[in-house]
Amino acid sequence: MAAADVQEIRATSYVGFDSITQQIEHKLLKRGFQFNVIVVGQTGLGKSTLINTIFASHLIDSKGRREADEPVRQTTEIQTVSHVITENGVRLRLNIVDTPGYGDQVNNENCWDPIVKYIKDQHSAYLRKELTAMRDRYIQDTRIHCCLYFINPTGHSLRPIDQIVMKKLSEVVNVVPVIAKSDSLTLEEREAFKQKIRAELFHHSIRLYPFDTDENDEEEVQLNESIRNMIPFAVVGSERNVIIDGKSVRGRKNRWGVVNVEDETHCEFVSLRNFLTRTHLQDLIETTAQIHYEAFRSKQLLALKENARPQQAA
Repeated sequence: MAAADVQEIRATSYVGFDSITQQIEHKLLKRGFQFNVIVVGQTGLGKSTLINTIFASHLIDSKGRREADEPVRQTTEIQTVSHVITENGVRLRLNIVDTPGYGDQVNNENCWDPIVKYIKDQHSAYLRKELTAMRDRYIQDTRIHCCLYFINPTGHSLRPIDQIVMKKLSEVVNVVPVIAKSDSLTLEEREAFKQKIRAELFHHSIRLYPFDTDENDEEEVQLNESIRNMIPFAVVGSERNVIIDGKSVRGRKNRWGVVNVEDETHCEFVSLRNFLTRTHLQDLIETTAQIHYEAFRSKQLLALKENARPQQAA
């Protein structure tokens, strides 16, 4: 019988199956949740600081200068840091993948390959576990759910290497671009830079998260549209507290005054944090499984099928 032919009826008395949502919540709370994020961008854009600011915890050590005359320290290889964060009884296992600053060398040809390979390797590892005869009840999921892509606040346009890397990454992961250290731009410069970047993304057919699906209701479609109109998020990160009007807030002091990280008139940090944690966290996880991983899985299984044919013929 087709789903459209099924008649919806109301029970004449209370049955109790509406409690299934509480049952699911209880099981999920016991198991906890997991979110895997990779940070990508050139050296010195405050990738570690922003991650720490978003999750209000010191999760990853900054590579920034400790002294003004000290050279910038660099991540030289892909590194993963894992933490379990608890909030109101909800446990989130957060895996942060830090990548080497790319585009810093004289020859940057194929500098994105290790990052793309790492993301695909996580898909491959999950697929192997999924195809195992005696697979685990809950497969350890290291698939990357979100890529925070850091853009240098030049105020001009995207570098050609940014266009290439974002294009390559958007094919395998949910890419969320951010303009790092956006307090180096005036509000007018920032808005013009954002418009220029959006135009370049459209011109180069770079499809970024979020994606609309048939399952989205009108409210979700409108929310996604408002996010697309805001991308790239112009952000400032800070783990330090500063005093503004007698109140302690997270911010940065400079020669012109104080930037309050959580003041939406100063930067779009709050919008980014809400997007990543309060409105789209689950959708990022589901989109990874249903779009990026599914595309990888289908390609791999078709390749296995094609390779098996010559052997059967022999």
